[in-house]
Amino acid sequence: MLEANAAAGAPVDGLIKDTTTAGFRQDVIAESMNQPVIVDFWAPWCGPCKQLTPVLEKVVRASGGRVKLAKLNIDEHPGVWQQIGQQLGLQSIPAVIAIDRGRPVDAFMGAVPESEVRAFVDRLAGPSEIDQVLEEAAAVASAGDLPAASELYAAVLREEPENLKAIAGLAKTQLELGETESAKQVLAMAPPDKADDPLFAGVRAALELAEQAGTLGDLAALQKRIEADPNDFQARFDLALGLNAAGKREEAVDQLVAIARADRSWNEDAARKQLLQFFEAWGLMDPAAIRGRRQLSTLLFS
Repeated sequence: MLEANAAAGAPVDGLIKDTTTAGFRQDVIAESMNQPVIVDFWAPWCGPCKQLTPVLEKVVRASGGRVKLAKLNIDEHPGVWQQIGQQLGLQSIPAVIAIDRGRPVDAFMGAVPESEVRAFVDRLAGPSEIDQVLEEAAAVASAGDLPAASELYAAVLREEPENLKAIAGLAKTQLELGETESAKQVLAMAPPDKADDPLFAGVRAALELAEQAGTLGDLAALQKRIEADPNDFQARFDLALGLNAAGKREEAVDQLVAIARADRSWNEDAARKQLLQFFEAWGLMDPAAIRGRRQLSTLLFS
């Protein structure tokens, strides 16, 4: 079936076509002035070609017109293969080269996994429009404009309802806006087989912290308990949760470090475990997380 499709040479949405010796200059060299062109050198007898070509076609279709694919049967058109193969040192098929503005810029041989093909295309074509919107949303969120970031993430999800980065990003912005239930609903949009993706770990940790903080009541009362008894570790622990919910991350770290410094074993190492959950929820590069990890390391190795 694959051989029949390849021989037919029918273009797929103008992105995929068979090329020839006579057509190579127009199909590949000239076309690469408009967008990059991937050339797939194949032959009907080549088993790995039968594995690779459908993957190439799938990834090129998914690229949204950022690249095109030209397939060349080396049995029917050996001259092009010999010329380019010698130039690039390609000795076997399947062989794939990327042409951009008339020049070869990347290549690989063999039936590589789909993830490698996708990375190859991404290097060649640059970020997609969706990726650009996701980058913009992350930058806007970092700048503090959470409503604008939410709108951008929602726009991505209207186009790609199962985009994991958009789901995680929108859930996080909703949570930071105080919309806990909305954040839960967004997380529920993840496909069941992707629900435990590492992208969601930080959001889930932050959501759990927000729910815990909602049961604490008056933080001033906790502070008074600590003033009356500095070894009231439960009050310090609860205060840390409340301070985190109020955005006072460094103060929250200080309360938990104080517990660990006084009694590392308290409540089955609860202070250290809670610090680790904070770090997961905040992200590794958060200033409070960096400071907290330093303090925790000092305690553990002192």
